[in-house]
Amino acid sequence: MSLPTPLPTGRLDRFARHIVLPEIGGAGQVALTEKHVAVIGLGGIGSPALQYLAASGIGRFTLVDDDTVDVSNLQRQTIFTNRDIGHGKATSARRWLANFDDALDVSISDTRISPANAGELIAGADLVLDGTDNFATRLAVSDACVAERTPLLSAAVGRFQGQVGAFAGHLADQPCYRCFVGDAFDAEDCDTCAEDGMLGAMAGWAGSFAALQAVRALLSGVSAFGDPQYGKLHILDGLKPGLRTLNLSKDPECKGCG
Repeated sequence: MSLPTPLPTGRLDRFARHIVLPEIGGAGQVALTEKHVAVIGLGGIGSPALQYLAASGIGRFTLVDDDTVDVSNLQRQTIFTNRDIGHGKATSARRWLANFDDALDVSISDTRISPANAGELIAGADLVLDGTDNFATRLAVSDACVAERTPLLSAAVGRFQGQVGAFAGHLADQPCYRCFVGDAFDAEDCDTCAEDGMLGAMAGWAGSFAALQAVRALLSGVSAFGDPQYGKLHILDGLKPGLRTLNLSKDPECKGCG
């Protein structure tokens, strides 16, 4: 078995606080540099999640979002500024990453993700992080992850509540996202943020927690922190505040993974 390639000196300095953690260590940090994460949706969840994933040292990203930046996004979508208003979110996110760490390998798509193209857009990723705002898109991403045998971290947020769950429906004993929500939402748009409101910091909590869980999943089998927690749904309550965890079961009749 070949040994992992050591990090260059400059990268060692950058990630020193990770490396000194026994739960991550040098092997874990090197493993992160070799990982490819597809981030679907660069809004309230995708923005802070992307910041912490990039800061963690993950080496390659695919960014997918067909939307443009609006002034109302700036209350919670932390990678954008006034200069980005009117520009594509994927392009603006790539610019943020280039300014943050020019060693990252980044590809983007401003195509709307659908059942027809989802598989192509996530191909080759080690993990998909979905922060989109409607069930139809989430289900298309979930089905593609099952077909591509790619783990999925799905996150959502609204008002004062968020949820983050890890799914691996391609495994015989693990649920997919469709097992969780069923088939009723394939054509339903549930983007009610503009009507219901959202605390900006709540999106930050959900996004950063999703990044934490992504690192955990990516380090499975590599370091002590590695634990994908498939089939667990974490519910974040910003009003109490508090967090609780539900265990999800695979649906043998699920049309996505059954």
